[in-house]
Amino acid sequence: MTPRVVIVGRPNVGKSSLFNWLVEKRIAIEDPTAGVTRDRLVQRIALDDRVVDLVDTGGMGFDDPDGLTARIDAQIEAGLAEAALIVFVVDVRAGLVGIDTEVARRVRRAGAPVLLVVNKADAPAFDAQAQEFAALGFGSPLVVSVRQNRNRGRLIDAIVARLPPRHPDEPETADLPEMKLAIVGRRNVGKSTFVNALAREDRVITSPVAGTTRDSIDVRFEVDGRSFLAIDTPGLRRTKSRTTDIDFYSTHRAQRSIRRADVVLLFFDATEPIGKVDKQLAETITEESKPVVFVVNKWDLYAADVKKREWAEYLRDTFPTMPWAPVAFVTAKTGRNAKATVDTAQRLFRQSRERVPTARLNTVLRDAVAANQPPADPRGRPVRLYYATQVEVAPPTIVISASGPRSVSDPYRRYLLNTFHDALPFTEIPIRLLIRGRSSAEKSTGE
Repeated sequence: MTPRVVIVGRPNVGKSSLFNWLVEKRIAIEDPTAGVTRDRLVQRIALDDRVVDLVDTGGMGFDDPDGLTARIDAQIEAGLAEAALIVFVVDVRAGLVGIDTEVARRVRRAGAPVLLVVNKADAPAFDAQAQEFAALGFGSPLVVSVRQNRNRGRLIDAIVARLPPRHPDEPETADLPEMKLAIVGRRNVGKSTFVNALAREDRVITSPVAGTTRDSIDVRFEVDGRSFLAIDTPGLRRTKSRTTDIDFYSTHRAQRSIRRADVVLLFFDATEPIGKVDKQLAETITEESKPVVFVVNKWDLYAADVKKREWAEYLRDTFPTMPWAPVAFVTAKTGRNAKATVDTAQRLFRQSRERVPTARLNTVLRDAVAANQPPADPRGRPVRLYYATQVEVAPPTIVISASGPRSVSDPYRRYLLNTFHDALPFTEIPIRLLIRGRSSAEKSTGE
């Protein structure tokens, strides 16, 4: 029941820039290349006392070189069909052009209220020139400049004034759903198809064309009456293959989506071997200490030839530092096992927020030390591990106080981590382990 404010216009009038301006974050890719935005980008934001879903759309009247024009237009039409308010953006510097008139016809057919916004008016001298757009039939336009931050407050006031009355079920805050799920992988592994299966609609464009998805796209969906957020990400390419600004932006968006996520679904194509990009993504997930599910897609094409156990062992051998990550086998095209995968992600989400009592943690630590003593320091003195405490969740972070923290070797750290994984409720998620020396106060009190 959240009203949708849909931004439309021809290419290169600054729709994505205006979207980011209102959101106050660089969500959409801003690039002078026409046709960069293909899917609907949706961001829930608070404008004064109202909460809206702000929607960025592709440029109308653009002939996509990858043959996706019809699908981009379908996304625009879907946005118009659910709009509570349409923000129609034009370019004062280019003046009124024929495509603007065609966009006006499409907007008028949608039937929703329309706010005409003239962008790129970087100085008041452009304001008089902007009045020619009144000929489009939507009244006197609102003149703004995203680049110069002109009239953002007036734009927000105008949007709020044109919204329908508040619905009783309209949310009062723009808070995100309980769990954010980043869906990452290399190109053409079926990420967008899986998102559409979760959303139960053609929410994002899918095609055999590599690189169809360019932005990270937030898609809200429900499972068993609970709300979640799926973040569809661009398929990544090998570093040496990133040749354009769009490749750079797409890579940056995918990496940021991993940082935003509560749980990451790392997708693989069952019909293809694991490659360098997959390993780079796994490395990023490890660096960010994110819970992850390895998702093997297109399993219907491969199930007759290889057993699940073999593919799981292949993953374990390839990613030996992530033995705790569960493996899911799905067919995104039909939605098979999509819900089960989300259920697995929920389990990891709950584990990442567990807190272990200090007494239990220290019992595990004492048993670990008794079974396997830490190595001695460079002078041959035994290293003592005094106590452990959990200081954070998501990821669970354990701090151990030691007499010689630098002498605790990497193999012994791995031994402690494996012990904690086995003994604590963190069996399927990463644990961050910090080993530090005792403070002066601890030494003086003998703790």
